[in-house]
Amino acid sequence: MTATASITAPKGRRDRGRGDSGPVRRERNLGTYFIALLFIAVCVGPVAYIVLGGFRTNAQITSSPAGLPAPWNFGNYSAVLSSGVFWQELGNSLIAGVTTTIGVVVLGLMVSFVLARYHFRGRGALYSLFAAGLMFPITVAITPLYLLVKDLGLTNSLAGVILPQIAFGLPTTVIILVPFLRAIPDELEEAASIDGASRLGFFFRMVVPLSLPGVVTTGILAFIGSWNSYILPLFILNDASAYTLPLGVQAFSSQYSVDTARVLAFTSLSMIPALAFFAVFQRRIVGGLTGAVKG
Repeated sequence: MTATASITAPKGRRDRGRGDSGPVRRERNLGTYFIALLFIAVCVGPVAYIVLGGFRTNAQITSSPAGLPAPWNFGNYSAVLSSGVFWQELGNSLIAGVTTTIGVVVLGLMVSFVLARYHFRGRGALYSLFAAGLMFPITVAITPLYLLVKDLGLTNSLAGVILPQIAFGLPTTVIILVPFLRAIPDELEEAASIDGASRLGFFFRMVVPLSLPGVVTTGILAFIGSWNSYILPLFILNDASAYTLPLGVQAFSSQYSVDTARVLAFTSLSMIPALAFFAVFQRRIVGGLTGAVKG
């Protein structure tokens, strides 16, 4: 009897402990969900206001700033989509974004391959230089950068925007890709060389496919950064025909400052492509960053 009681008593205490932890765990989960929903509301609220504001009239916005469209007005969006200015600026943003992405990925992958797979004097200092580039925002260097672009004769052209964006996108690309390339086993490279593959062959046949998650991640980050860039195009581009969408939004809001509903429609159409692009590839970004941390 005594032995049985001594054995069963701890089980009872353990069961009571488990029962008591249930409500506490549920309260913690509810608190976590509430904080998460609060952050989501803070992030999504302004975007929803801009998108819904494009379906309203100026009178509706004035009478009820936080109200819903009643009735829904599609004229603002149709007017923006029917204008050639929006499509021209959209094309300029696509050209700048795609070209920047290709340059950042190609150059960053080659630099990362050298830093990760080759041993030479100054390799650590070179890697530290790229790491220091993360702490050097483009706004700090905008004045000397403008003077350099002006001396090269690239002002008022997309090339004057693309080249600096590639340069400032390389540090992030190198920091993400180097761990991927270091994680590739040396035995795999030795086996490829025994089979007759050159270093370039090993790079294109093995390195590029194995580092594809990191490449996709850096490409997405480079494209979104180029799409949302405002300071650099503001200094470099003066001709309205070369404007990208961020500059176009600013110019459109200045031109139609009285027509708030149309400005909201133009703004929402400008940010929807980047939001959709990020929403589709967000898992790729998380997966690439996770692989970089593990490497």
